[in-house]
Amino acid sequence: MTARELQGLAAIVTGGATGIGLATAETLAARGARVAVLDQAPGRAPGHVHALAADMADDASVRWAVGRAVEDLGGLDILVNNAGTGAVGTVEENPDGEWRRVLEINLLGVVRASRAALPFLRRSPYASIVNISSVTATAGLPRQALYAASEGAVLALTLAMAADHLAEGVRVNCVTPGTVDTPWVERLIASAPDPAAERAALQARQPSGRLVTAQQVADAVAYLAGPSAAAVTGTALPVDGGLHALRPAPPLPPEPLP
Repeated sequence: MTARELQGLAAIVTGGATGIGLATAETLAARGARVAVLDQAPGRAPGHVHALAADMADDASVRWAVGRAVEDLGGLDILVNNAGTGAVGTVEENPDGEWRRVLEINLLGVVRASRAALPFLRRSPYASIVNISSVTATAGLPRQALYAASEGAVLALTLAMAADHLAEGVRVNCVTPGTVDTPWVERLIASAPDPAAERAALQARQPSGRLVTAQQVADAVAYLAGPSAAAVTGTALPVDGGLHALRPAPPLPPEPLP
């Protein structure tokens, strides 16, 4: 991508005040886009983006925020569905209420924002939706049943939306990050009995041996959102250090001393 490839385009990023969403909003802005973020705590967003309060579990709130953002930006070309929440546990460990809470945000939040944005996106010659899913949608990881179900649904929804809106000129793709070094992950690590061991275990789970950075995910989103990806739709782009597909050989034992 060129440094200003998104010049003149308008973008909305949900959950854009922290973590992956914040990195994405700043990256899109740096590449020339006018950006609005929708977040429950918009005050955390940087001052150079439009920040609007939105509750992704409330359809009226989402519709209002999207409409106001389009008015502020003067149109809409890109929607990044990033807002989400986490959950830990096996299928037995989370009650129905927790399942409903996570699906309301992670899945139905994507539905609500996309539904509100599509009438405006259809007017754009560069229309693109990028959903943030997760490596848990494609790789079975322990104690991720609820979270994986929600993110697997986002992946399936991405493919269905790409088929539905291709003829309308709206591309739909998703990114499936691995474990990303975000404030949410930091809180999980800090709550572990041995935070240092927990971080080491998460790093070791990545074939690359490193956590993914929010900027690396943001760069992938910017590519999928922009004109360079004009021929890309219905694609899930892993940004996970190889976690979804690679099974590296264990290190060889040291050579015995002569």
